[in-house]
Amino acid sequence: MIIQSLLDTDLYKFTMLQAILHQFPQTMSEYQFRCRNLDETVYPLVEIKDELEDELDALCDIRFTHEELDYLRSLRFIKSDFVDYLELFQLKRRFIQVGIDDQGRLDIVVKGPMIQAMFFEIFILAMVNELYFRRLETPEVLAEGERRLQDKAAFMKECEQKQNPNDPPFAVSDFGTRRRYTFAWQKHVLEVLHEASPAIFRGTSNVHLAKELGLVPIGTMAHEFMQSFQSQNVRLRDFQKAALESWVQEYRGDLGVALTDTVGMDAFLQDFDLYFAKLFDGLRHDSGDPYEWGEKAYRHYKKLRIDTKTKSLTFSDGLNLQKAWDLYQYFKDRFKPNFGIGTNLTNDMGHTPLNIVLKLVSCNGQSVAKISDSPGKIMTTDKTFLDYLKQTFGVPD
Repeated sequence: MIIQSLLDTDLYKFTMLQAILHQFPQTMSEYQFRCRNLDETVYPLVEIKDELEDELDALCDIRFTHEELDYLRSLRFIKSDFVDYLELFQLKRRFIQVGIDDQGRLDIVVKGPMIQAMFFEIFILAMVNELYFRRLETPEVLAEGERRLQDKAAFMKECEQKQNPNDPPFAVSDFGTRRRYTFAWQKHVLEVLHEASPAIFRGTSNVHLAKELGLVPIGTMAHEFMQSFQSQNVRLRDFQKAALESWVQEYRGDLGVALTDTVGMDAFLQDFDLYFAKLFDGLRHDSGDPYEWGEKAYRHYKKLRIDTKTKSLTFSDGLNLQKAWDLYQYFKDRFKPNFGIGTNLTNDMGHTPLNIVLKLVSCNGQSVAKISDSPGKIMTTDKTFLDYLKQTFGVPD
């Protein structure tokens, strides 16, 4: 089966799950699947439905091993009671339904306690990708993927030689589990790039591969954590501050990278005051123009009289190595830039990758929404709530 370990997911699933378990364990949630580039698929995704059902059945039989729990316990920000909870943890099949919608598209809905539902996301996306691309795999495809991978390894070596030792390091990590070609290919990519340039290729968001390959596990929070506070017992206008405060209380200075685009960068900065700006180590970019975003962050920190050289900017939206290097050159004199690269590392094979997501659409029976700085990333099932959210934060249509 595709998923062999419950560690084969992104680190932020564990960090968010821990915070929600400790603070809001009763939260109910609903997630919905979407393929953003449906017109570019080689064949309809509904053709993998039966295989996906079998994979989900197998996923819900997996438990954490003692070795995996010991690894999680070794991470300084993971608390012992959370690991004790994970020892009993098992995904429940009844919380996920796979079907075909009224337009003949693959339909996946996860609905149940958030401490269960949120953990399905990365597994499902990895399954859909691998099942889809299995039918397209040929020796020629693998050869092309290898050629591109070796070009990336050579590029990293060149960057290492060009880097000024007085500058902050050019640090790249793998963020590609959800869009990977296959698990085996992702592992191969990580091994090749880390061997080519361990000084640049620092880590991976995939906890299983971090454990197996001795890499640094990377991750903090995702949009779903921020969005969930739109339905908690706080004013809608205060949901971002409530989410950031919750994170601070849970991690006490650890995992200090804040995600900025749940309602857009401008609205985020209205709430990211001196208190949060000092407590968080930096910000993560996931939509919109990265240069414009970075300049906004720079002006904001300057207005707060904070030395930006002490802060990190993590870029993670649609990057390749050349884009990352260009952004590094632009910001390295003012920030500590970091880069998380997904699809271009783990699914650069010559095929058009799937652009698939499984997004939180409601919490506690109430709609939630994400207003991204990239229009194509806006996700909601309730336009009325989306309009209300925009009005609340002064986001233009």
